[in-house]
Amino acid sequence: MPEKIDVHAHYIPNAYRHYLDEHGYFGGQATPAWSPDAALEKMDELGVAASVLSLARPGFPFGDADRVAAMARHVNEYAAGLVRDRPDRFGLFAALPLPDLASALRELEHAYDALSCDGVILLANCAGVYLGDPSLDDLMAELDRREAVVLVHPNTPPGPSLTGVPVFAADFLLDTTRAALNLVRHGVLRRHPRIRFILAHGGGFLPYASHRIAGLTPGEDGSVDRDRFLRECSAFYFDTALTASPYSLPSLLAFAEPGHVLFGSDWPFASLDNSEHFTAELDAYPLPTGTRRSIERGAAESLLPRFASAETG
Repeated sequence: MPEKIDVHAHYIPNAYRHYLDEHGYFGGQATPAWSPDAALEKMDELGVAASVLSLARPGFPFGDADRVAAMARHVNEYAAGLVRDRPDRFGLFAALPLPDLASALRELEHAYDALSCDGVILLANCAGVYLGDPSLDDLMAELDRREAVVLVHPNTPPGPSLTGVPVFAADFLLDTTRAALNLVRHGVLRRHPRIRFILAHGGGFLPYASHRIAGLTPGEDGSVDRDRFLRECSAFYFDTALTASPYSLPSLLAFAEPGHVLFGSDWPFASLDNSEHFTAELDAYPLPTGTRRSIERGAAESLLPRFASAETG
């Protein structure tokens, strides 16, 4: 019987696919095929009881503020309908129409109060502005007030990519790492402790390079506080999407606080057989029973308690 709760699973409404196609967006990877039935089939194959659906990058970079706000409303309403139909199998991390802050705050209110979303997804950077930037302080304050669960998903970083290397191969890891450092450096975790941030893809480079980063990254006052920096970074939550290898998983588990690692598949954007490959790696990795239970669903049940009592399957 499927047991896992997948906190990193994407959906692609037809209207959003057309929105990207209309502007010729490619992003190094063709938008994959997706449907609710295909999602349920893949979930069963991966042993997933419930998936928290989120929109993938690039978010809403095309069109004026009204068009962007309307598209965000549409995709959230669409996913909320899936959740209403199958609350045992689907959840929603709502998308916000950034970089327009006023529109994002309105959509956040709608997503929570009208759609009963499970949390939100935020891109690590939007138009080159990274999470943690003071311009987003009002959004962080509202997320804190709502005790939000926030999936931090990478986007294309500003600047040119390496010729011949897809942006999602390595640059995505840097993008997530940059967002995490900026959140810590600007004190967002200290000022808004009720936000629970999940860093996609095992936090990018953060666990592996944490001590180097902590010893070289000054805070806003210009000082370096290695111990505090490490404590705050390890307090993030992390998903296992494309990360559960015999090399990266030990580093992630050694770095993260107990109960802060959650299962993620990244389906359908994990190209070729990567969702299957990394799920099989996690399934085969020798973990204590309690640790495996926590990764597969216990940590998600703690963050998203409605799934703790849901009948799955």
